[in-house]
Amino acid sequence: MPMDASGAFGNVEDTRLADALSERYLAYAMSTIMSRSLPDVRDGLKPVHRRLVYAMQQLRLDPNAGFKKCARVVGDVIGKYHPHGDASVYEALVRLAQDFAVRYPLVEGQGNFGSIDGDNAAAMRYTESRLTEVAKALLDGIEDDAVDFGPTYDGTETEPLVLPAAFPNLLANGAAGIAVGMATSIPPHNAGEVCAAAAILVRDPAATLDELLAVMPGPDFPTGGLVVEDQASLRQSYETGRGGFRIRARWHKEEGRFGTWTIVVTEIPFQVQKSRLIEQIAELMEAKKLPLLGDVRDESTSEVRLILEPKTKGVEPEVLMETLFRATQLETRFGLNMNVLGADRVPRVMGLREVLRAWLDHREEVLRRRSAHRLAAVLRRLEVLDGFLSVYLNLDEVIRIIREEDDARASLMAAFSLSEIQAEAILNMRLRSLRRLEEIEIRKEHGALSEERDRLQDLLPLDGDDEATRRKKEARRWKRIGSELDRMRKQFGDGALGRRRSELTVPPQPVDISAIVAVEREAVTVLFSQKGWVRAVKGHGIDAGAQKFKEGDGLRLSIEAWTGDRLCLFATGGRAFTIRVADLPRGRGDGQPIRLLVELGNEEDVAALFVLRDGIRYLVAGSGGRGLVIEAADLVAEKRTGKQVLNLKDGGRALLCVEAVGDHVASLGENRKLLVFPIEQLAVMNRGVGTTLQKFKDGGLRALRVFDSGTGLVWQDGAKARSMTDLQPYLGNRADAGRLAPNWVPRH
Repeated sequence: MPMDASGAFGNVEDTRLADALSERYLAYAMSTIMSRSLPDVRDGLKPVHRRLVYAMQQLRLDPNAGFKKCARVVGDVIGKYHPHGDASVYEALVRLAQDFAVRYPLVEGQGNFGSIDGDNAAAMRYTESRLTEVAKALLDGIEDDAVDFGPTYDGTETEPLVLPAAFPNLLANGAAGIAVGMATSIPPHNAGEVCAAAAILVRDPAATLDELLAVMPGPDFPTGGLVVEDQASLRQSYETGRGGFRIRARWHKEEGRFGTWTIVVTEIPFQVQKSRLIEQIAELMEAKKLPLLGDVRDESTSEVRLILEPKTKGVEPEVLMETLFRATQLETRFGLNMNVLGADRVPRVMGLREVLRAWLDHREEVLRRRSAHRLAAVLRRLEVLDGFLSVYLNLDEVIRIIREEDDARASLMAAFSLSEIQAEAILNMRLRSLRRLEEIEIRKEHGALSEERDRLQDLLPLDGDDEATRRKKEARRWKRIGSELDRMRKQFGDGALGRRRSELTVPPQPVDISAIVAVEREAVTVLFSQKGWVRAVKGHGIDAGAQKFKEGDGLRLSIEAWTGDRLCLFATGGRAFTIRVADLPRGRGDGQPIRLLVELGNEEDVAALFVLRDGIRYLVAGSGGRGLVIEAADLVAEKRTGKQVLNLKDGGRALLCVEAVGDHVASLGENRKLLVFPIEQLAVMNRGVGTTLQKFKDGGLRALRVFDSGTGLVWQDGAKARSMTDLQPYLGNRADAGRLAPNWVPRH
């Protein structure tokens, strides 16, 4: 801090550290959100991409022009518009040119721009680039006052705040970014389908989401593949702007000699590096986690071609691929989070209909501004031409005034009632323009411009227009926008570039691969500690309490199982996870944290852990007193991320998951009220918020028991079985409040 002449610090302000930090962090967060990570809903670009495209346009790197070194482009971008590192700007440029990274490249590259294997591009001094027709469509009209401009970072020049965007870039190319406290993830789509959906909205602004999805059914990824998602889930994703899509590799079976066959993978999921995928498959083969796969090799050229050889020819191809889909990146999930900056520069999550509406409204504004800009130019030219035509009848007088008058301009204005602009244009006229042929050309130009003026005035709202006229002009503008959409659809929706690459399919029938992995059947006891460590020890009937644990830890749960069994972990967040007993650590050690086996959130805990028994049902319930009955098959989740089974309301948590073997349910609340009701009153569902089990005035659910009325209710091991006669005072219907529990129900 600078000091004055006396050695004292100048202008010192006291402020709390918390206030200073929060103020600066907020400024950083807003900068990240507005100027780095989130795209604009109108042109689908982040600032760095917008500046790249605009800088290349200023360098005249049009699709029909020659290429220029990428170093020249990067230098202009960081020197004029984007004061950041050249490496990050070049990476953004490279991505815009990679046809496997963006569905419709904005940059055409010449040289080494990387590969789907994850290879890096050559240095910027070796590569060259120019704009594509897609980028040209994004920029169309930028010189016609179609969008607002703002000062660059140093105030010496101006840059566009948004592009005119005749091309639906946000949906066609998608976007991804992580800001502070928010993120965006939008998959690419087919531009022809997006334009068709937008055209429906132009014709009918009240069109439903189902009408839009009829012509725009789902994502279209640059690398192709199969989008495996049911229609209901897909519709919900586009309605809310949040969801996800499951992508699988495209494959087919090739017959060999003597009954042998191989699997050929021709398309892999979006954003998966082919070389890393092969490494992953090889690592799993070495770890003996892909017992049906014999070999993998890469025969790719410019096209993807992965060869997968089975260990034996008796294996079903579908079963082999199912094991690979579950264990490798041959199947991935692409999240949908349409969090974008609106026209008001406020970030929010939009649904498909709202995104299309925002883009169309931007196109309508661009049309109005371009038309107004062109109309002003036409009127200026007509004014000049009117002046020319007025003097052609009196050329001798014009020549006399110019030769003899001291102030020729003022004299011309007075003699012929001309404006200052008209008089100046006449004075600047060349002598050769005075011939008769030139007058004919001027009259032709005047007629053409007059027609264009009338057409433009038919589009623009003018002072003095009544409401009916304004509505007619608005209808004409939307008709013009509809024509532009048809042109975009034909230009970018047809041909090799516009042809759909990803195939939309319904989810395949589930394939049970649990018995495929050859595991020696062995009795084990699973030990789960209080601090979340898990391991398996050999044998049944062991003294679990005598086992050693880490210091400060102890036994929480012991489960007798076999190595071929599957465990179900039901988390307090309502998700179910599947863990194979054979995958658990063995021996006398401490085991490993269960969070390394499944992706359990930091705020989540284990509500239940048990051996999953096929063919039976389970009752899951949350602390709020809602629950549902679910089949065992619907609890199976092979992915580490698990499966959401019980949807929880604000502040709720999943409490328990018990076998639904019996005909009655006993529900106990934290208020010690007991309710017994028939289990048939509960719906069987595969997931959801469930139905109300018991109503509570205060508190929530504490415990549940499912029992058979013939054998009675045993509340805890070793206790006396209570018959239906004993339980008669507590019988009721689902969602009743119940009565105060008897003394034989423990208080804790």
